Amino acid sequence: MAVIGDTLAARAPAAVFAAIGPGRQAGTERLFARRDMRRASTPRDASILLVAGDIPSEASEALARVHDQIPPPRATVQWQGEDPDRIVARVMETLKDLRVSATGEENRLPDAPPNEWKGIGPHGQGGKGMMGGTPYGRPMAMTGPDIRDGLQLDRYSARIGPFAPMLPPGLTLEVTLQGDVICDVSIDSPPFAQPADADAPDLCLARVLRLLGLDRAADRVLGGKRPGALWVQGAISRGLGRIDGTDMRDRVAAWRKGEAAPLGPFDLPRLLIGAEWSEAMLILASLPPSALIRAARAPEAA
Repeated sequence: MAVIGDTLAARAPAAVFAAIGPGRQAGTERLFARRDMRRASTPRDASILLVAGDIPSEASEALARVHDQIPPPRATVQWQGEDPDRIVARVMETLKDLRVSATGEENRLPDAPPNEWKGIGPHGQGGKGMMGGTPYGRPMAMTGPDIRDGLQLDRYSARIGPFAPMLPPGLTLEVTLQGDVICDVSIDSPPFAQPADADAPDLCLARVLRLLGLDRAADRVLGGKRPGALWVQGAISRGLGRIDGTDMRDRVAAWRKGEAAPLGPFDLPRLLIGAEWSEAMLILASLPPSALIRAARAPEAA
């Protein structure tokens, strides 16, 4: 049985978490449409960290945090744009080495709280951190008026990015939530620059399909096939992500036809505030990378 299990494990697609740098979004997304690669949705689900391209120095600490969240044994594979067959071979060879040796890379960051906190009591309790504050770097949820009806509800703030797979590579958001509704959002860092091919209609459509949980359909789109209009449109709420008189449904319809969906200027935080978390992620996925990068950089230029 052990031999059979080892054989099946060797044939399974490698679970890889991708940290995508500038200029590497399109190539990485096409890489994970292959049957022999599986993109892990969280670092905890991966064995290998694929670093695609050169990560800017300001994101190096975030990359180290992602690395340390991958359970050992783990390894890192750097991809600088080599042929996809070669990088897949390297990933599979690295995975094989991990299974044989059961050793991997050590933590890159010290095993210590990012914001150490201790109360004033004899057992570390009490003090300002018990009500508000940021104990261990996690702000306590405090109440505030609900943006829909004014009722007082808990608000929780968190920083998301720059390698969260549901966000464009490089984008870091400071988000305040009431339940699953975004009541405030600001841009900590814009997405990494990407070439024009990241706006390709098939890639844009595949991003939306993956967020809808339709990975097989996304792979087929990247293989040149088009999904049925009715079931794709039916999974998207009308009016979601409305910009310039068009919404997400309109953009998806254009991509299904192989057409671009250009967008004019828009206010990114205003587009997300009031949306539920899942809706906000779909809105972001429905924005071509070039338009999203311009919108995220607009506050810097102002």
